[in-house]
Amino acid sequence: MPTVPDALRPRRLAAELVDLVRHAPGTMVWLAILALTAITTSRMSPAHLERMLGHRSTNLANLAHNPLRVLITSLMVFDGGTWFGYAVLFLVFHAPVERRLGTRRWLTIALGAHVLATYVSQGFVAVGIKAGWASPVVARALDYGVSYSLAGVQGVATYLLPHRWRWPYAAVMCAVYLVPFGVEGITFTSIGHLTALAIGFCCVRLTRPRHVTEPPMTGAVA
Repeated sequence: MPTVPDALRPRRLAAELVDLVRHAPGTMVWLAILALTAITTSRMSPAHLERMLGHRSTNLANLAHNPLRVLITSLMVFDGGTWFGYAVLFLVFHAPVERRLGTRRWLTIALGAHVLATYVSQGFVAVGIKAGWASPVVARALDYGVSYSLAGVQGVATYLLPHRWRWPYAAVMCAVYLVPFGVEGITFTSIGHLTALAIGFCCVRLTRPRHVTEPPMTGAVA
């Protein structure tokens, strides 16, 4: 009878999950906030939900009046999909990166990607409106969620993999975020996602250990 590899035993998997949760407090708190938001929004009427999302959107109009508020509150809702789906993505990418880099460096990368990609994407909108090839209505378009921060963390995760997996992983990530350009054309969200990924790639210095040399992550990012 074939034996089950130790890494796949239920007890070992449970221990790994507990260790992941224990060393990624920021990720867990963020997921808890998203869960509460999901429960709250599920009880809203469509009109109320649209108003709420409009107030939390990082579009040109909101960034001009209260940038700090919308940059923070937009991270408390997710853009499509389900909470469970985002929980999987958070556990696969955010949690391992936070565990390896520490909460401070992980949060710096996640928030940095969110803020910078938002301004780059909305700068594209501003140029388009000024040049006349984008409607002024886009200045109030809904733009919220955690996807820019996720793309940034996915980018920096490249440097936490064994060397032989880094180029293939980076190529897959680039392909994932380039597909929308071919399907939907150039949009402010596709530009924002690609920008966030590039920001993650540029954060290699934040992955270097300060005191001791840490072993590379083995296997998948998770």
